Amino acid sequence: MKGLRSWILAAAVALTMPFVTFAANAPQNSSGSDSYLARQVRHELVMLPYYSVFDDLAYSVNDRTVTLYGHVVRPVLKSDAQNVVKRIEGVENVVNNIQVLPLSNFDDSIRVRAARAIYGYGALQRYGMGTQPSIHIIVDNGNVTLTGVVDNKMDKNLAYIRANGVFGVFSVTNNLVVANDRA
Repeated sequence: MKGLRSWILAAAVALTMPFVTFAANAPQNSSGSDSYLARQVRHELVMLPYYSVFDDLAYSVNDRTVTLYGHVVRPVLKSDAQNVVKRIEGVENVVNNIQVLPLSNFDDSIRVRAARAIYGYGALQRYGMGTQPSIHIIVDNGNVTLTGVVDNKMDKNLAYIRANGVFGVFSVTNNLVVANDRA
């Protein structure tokens, strides 16, 4: 019985040895590579608790330096974004170019009306699903900018038309990207 156990143990070790050696020689995600850092930064930014459809955060990674930019409604989101990115292993420097939008009841009412106009429209409702809607509505002194990703050119144009029809909007800039065209 003892011989059988030691034979089974030896066979198990012999079978797993090639996999252990392969795993040790496999390339690891180094915390210093820009692609690894970009994935980590994206993950941390979308997990921020106050990040909403009315904010737009973007970033670039270059030699362990992360540059943040975009527009946010709440000032705390700007500092939170910088703080979470600073804590990512491999990030050496964070440049925070995020702009805080001015506090305005007028802009707040446009935000709500624009969101209802876009996400309340049947053909565009699917973009409002989930925790992070794919169309972001940035309102700065009555000027609306649409950012994010849509499935086709028709949806891009529909979102523009719906936002342009909101009372109180001075202008609409359509920065939506069509998913198939991002090559």
